[in-house]
Amino acid sequence: MSQPDCHALGIMQNGTLSGYGVIRKCRDGYKIGPLMANSPELAESLFLALKAHTASSEHIYLDVPETNQAAVTLAEKHGMKVSFETARMYTGAIPDIPLHRLFGVTSFEIG
Repeated sequence: MSQPDCHALGIMQNGTLSGYGVIRKCRDGYKIGPLMANSPELAESLFLALKAHTASSEHIYLDVPETNQAAVTLAEKHGMKVSFETARMYTGAIPDIPLHRLFGVTSFEIG
């Protein structure tokens, strides 16, 4: 969070962190991730606040889990399109990840 061209935001509700997100500079444009929120409305608020840290001409990347339809809807609502797809594979049991709260993965390398 202390790297250049990086901004992190959180939303507190009743003394509890209800959502957070980070935007950081990439080779081309900016990447938002992680983006976690307790609701689609909070995720969109964070998305817009993070996006406000960039010029309107910059590309924004958001890697959403396809299993979270609200995350897919958020990306589509803001004119984002699929540029590539990946599959997540596990050698053991599938971890219990709250995918309904995950609107943007940090990176495919670290999850």
